[in-house]
Amino acid sequence: MTVREVRFAALDFESAGTAPGLTDEPVQIGIAGRENGELRILLDSHLKPTRPVTWAAQSVHGIDDHALSSAPRFVDLWPALNDCLRDRWIVAHGAGTERRFLRAFPLHGFGPWVDTLRLARRFFPGCGSYALGDLIGLFGLQSRLDRPGFRWHDAASDAAACLVLLEHILDASGLWNEPVDLFRQLAGPGFKLATRDLGRV
Repeated sequence: MTVREVRFAALDFESAGTAPGLTDEPVQIGIAGRENGELRILLDSHLKPTRPVTWAAQSVHGIDDHALSSAPRFVDLWPALNDCLRDRWIVAHGAGTERRFLRAFPLHGFGPWVDTLRLARRFFPGCGSYALGDLIGLFGLQSRLDRPGFRWHDAASDAAACLVLLEHILDASGLWNEPVDLFRQLAGPGFKLATRDLGRV
């Protein structure tokens, strides 16, 4: 099986923010994927946390407690989440937050994971910034995200941008036709590239 045959789903969360004595929680989820060759938002929802959103977090994503008053709880979205992520590789930019929030479903079994931050640092060393928005700008990918309602620090928009970035990396690196086992070593957290494969990429 090659990378071209993999079905990807890009995942992004916005959070309630960190504060002393408060555990961070998701307040928005976005999932993007390709359906019949078209970039689609597969899931886009606010999430009701058990604690207030910090002012610092609100200043980034613009989501306040009032906007979340009638939102579903994260656990209530399990059927939709399962439909979107089952049988797909999960893509995230700096996957730590996404992996941590998915622990709300301890036995979910989703994955493998693809970290576009890890891939970008490997294939494009020396970039001044590896923030998702900066990489999209650097590589001239904004036109691929020209869709109504797109804005940065919106979970669905960031998920779409993450998928577009992955596709650009695959184009630039020539990885589309590589075996998935090699790609998994390159892209996923916790994997080390075998020495014999270093000359192939």
